[in-house]
Amino acid sequence: MRKNVNSHPGRVFSDRRWKIPFFVSLLVSITLFTATIFGLYLSPYGRDQLQFDIMSFADSEDSDGYFIESDLRESFESTETSRLEPPRLAYLISGTKGDSQRMMRTLQAVYHPRNQYILHMDLEAPPKERLNLTISVKNDLTFNEVENVHVMAQSNLVTYKGPTMIACTLQAIALLLKESLNWDWFINLSASDYPLVTQDDLLYVLSNVSRNLNFIEHTQIYGWKLNQRAKPIIIDPGLYLSKKSDIAWTTQRRSLPTSFKLFTGSAWVILTRSFVEYCIWGWDNLPRTILMYYANFISSPEGYFHTVICNTEEFQHTAISHDLHYIAWDTPPKQHPRSLTLKDFSKMINSSAPFARKFHKDDPVLDKIDKELLGRTNRFARGAWCIGSSDGGADPCSVRGDDSVFRPGPGAERLQELMKKLLSEDSRSKQCSTQG
Repeated sequence: MRKNVNSHPGRVFSDRRWKIPFFVSLLVSITLFTATIFGLYLSPYGRDQLQFDIMSFADSEDSDGYFIESDLRESFESTETSRLEPPRLAYLISGTKGDSQRMMRTLQAVYHPRNQYILHMDLEAPPKERLNLTISVKNDLTFNEVENVHVMAQSNLVTYKGPTMIACTLQAIALLLKESLNWDWFINLSASDYPLVTQDDLLYVLSNVSRNLNFIEHTQIYGWKLNQRAKPIIIDPGLYLSKKSDIAWTTQRRSLPTSFKLFTGSAWVILTRSFVEYCIWGWDNLPRTILMYYANFISSPEGYFHTVICNTEEFQHTAISHDLHYIAWDTPPKQHPRSLTLKDFSKMINSSAPFARKFHKDDPVLDKIDKELLGRTNRFARGAWCIGSSDGGADPCSVRGDDSVFRPGPGAERLQELMKKLLSEDSRSKQCSTQG
């Protein structure tokens, strides 16, 4: 008896537990039912008005105006700068431990008052070196006056071949867009890159090129390469650790995507502002979807922008498959390109590319490039904006003239020849071409 008596109160207590959820569900059901009934008996005027609104929306020729996406698309389509205004460039120059001096040398070699520049030293560099880079920029009189050179305050951990490099690049783009919308192309360089033409040469040639063109070397991944490149899953410790380490491989493999095709190519790009804005805002969510996919993809910097541009109808026809770099590879190619030396000087010139990589710090070939290609006798490469006197070794760029006036040299002639080849019908017909 005692056992039964004790069990009964426990059963009564447990039975009561359903009462609160039941009454809550009942209240919600009654509310929904009342709303439905009330809706069915709308006044004739209200019902007709609702039908009219729906019909007006469906029949309107300008129904896209109801969606925020259409406003974004229109803003991108209206970004074509007048050809009467010379172009402006936005540079990201990145480096790691021991690269601060190389970054400053590359910055000065590509500097022009019309452009925007952002420098990023990753978290592997000691705080003192990052501080010295910031002080070097702050103490430069030209940078202070023009206010177009910035050092990223946040240092990110960047893992080679990992998605942290793409994350850092997108952050830099967002900062450049926040700083100014008055630029036309985004260019990413590392401390081991160096220009082969002056900024006057580059800006002069780009003045005669459509502002809609993206220079991004690309090719579709297909066949056996898909299984080798797309199915493995990697983890980038830089996403959640404060110390740099190599990427980690998982034992799991994933299926291939079916909603977009995969492309790969060079990590060094020259992208239009409208395209990188799309990568940041992406009204159809494709850039973010692809970004999440590449978060666990090996060598994501060599595939993210390439896959986005070749799977977006608005930008497919704008992709020119060339990174505008001269890069020398061993035969067969190794993981990294060959470091360039004086032996490669003639090949660099004959390539007609405006940039080259990679170079060792203070390699003698850099001095030869400064002297024979850039006309750099002081801080900056020669340019029509430098109107000061050079007597007695003075810096002619200490006095600035009109930055919309260019003085193109032999570098511009070489680059124009390259552009003719890249913009030929044969080259344009291969834009984002797919296999099967």
